[in-house]
Amino acid sequence: MVKILLLIDFSSEFTRGILKGLIRYSKNHGPWIFYRLPSYYKTLYGAKGVIQWAKEWEADAIIARWDDDDDDTNLLTSLNIPVILQNYRSRSDYFSNLTGDYIGAGEMAAKFFIKRRYRNFAFYGNKGVVWSQERAEGFRKEIEKIGGNYYYFESENLNGEQWNSSHIKLDEWLFSLPKPIALFACDDSFALQVSEICKINNIAIPDEIALLGVDNDELICNLSDPPISSIVLDTERGGYEAGRLIDQLIHHKRTEPFNIIVRPTRFELRKSTEKYNITNEYIQKIVNYIEDHFTSEINIDELTHLVPLSRRNMEIKFKEEMGTTIYQFILNCRIDYFTNLLLTTNRPLFDIALESGFNDYKNISRLFKKMKGYTPSAYREKFRDKDISNVF
Repeated sequence: MVKILLLIDFSSEFTRGILKGLIRYSKNHGPWIFYRLPSYYKTLYGAKGVIQWAKEWEADAIIARWDDDDDDTNLLTSLNIPVILQNYRSRSDYFSNLTGDYIGAGEMAAKFFIKRRYRNFAFYGNKGVVWSQERAEGFRKEIEKIGGNYYYFESENLNGEQWNSSHIKLDEWLFSLPKPIALFACDDSFALQVSEICKINNIAIPDEIALLGVDNDELICNLSDPPISSIVLDTERGGYEAGRLIDQLIHHKRTEPFNIIVRPTRFELRKSTEKYNITNEYIQKIVNYIEDHFTSEINIDELTHLVPLSRRNMEIKFKEEMGTTIYQFILNCRIDYFTNLLLTTNRPLFDIALESGFNDYKNISRLFKKMKGYTPSAYREKFRDKDISNVF
């Protein structure tokens, strides 16, 4: 019987997803026993007390959020068992890391907002933690490529009186930002802070600030008014891979430290990002119509009935405003919708292609591979949500 000691917080969506994957691996390859040592134990008895407890319990492996300084490294090493660290402030150079493609998440957020034609961008981060710093880095670099305006603010994850003081600076920063602006928060909790302050100060979301978070914590995202859009991470897959790594280390099939990368997979779109930064009211009307009807047949000539523009003039103004053609915009809407169904359901590919507005599955397969780099089947296998067995 393998004993796994957990020294991690269960409150975040990220960690809960990791644990789901870890438990799924243990059910397939166990039996394993898990024990979570309460966080106060380290506060009361220190790192040495935790290590002593692990020895007495005869733990076979540890998954921990643990500051990787020299003393702690020596203490964990003394156990002579596999250790995986969930990095927070920094990555370990000695132990295996349960980490993420944080830069990739930032790039993904920036490209999302750029497609929505924003020119002003902001990042709200958590001070002194690697996952926030690297998300900001990926976000900023993509914005620099288009010459966009970038604004940055960070604070610590504070409570009580400390937060009462800190939020005043966040208030001032949000007021100072040019509007409209696309704001990417380092996670959903920080996005909710922005939403709450905007609500109090009558800053309209998404009209003035389009807001995006990370982790897709449904409780946090839906506590906001309007609900917050978020980047979904493949945390359950990361947890499953953590289980596989522990198994390999315990049985000496792997000896060197290894980084498990949790990757961003898709957007869960809610009302906080539903606006495009479009100045031409006619093009806005066309965009709204396409987004409401892209799963049906759309004749471009018929779009001229919506606005007082000729087809030629409409196509020129659309390209100027949106940076793409009407046809490509419709195609992108269908591909995005198809991708979401691909990742969140078990339905046959032909069915979701039809629902997405494609009549020819062979054509969608070719287009999808061109745009995503994978066939639909391969993409689903690599990136889809795991907990969808009852979704149809």
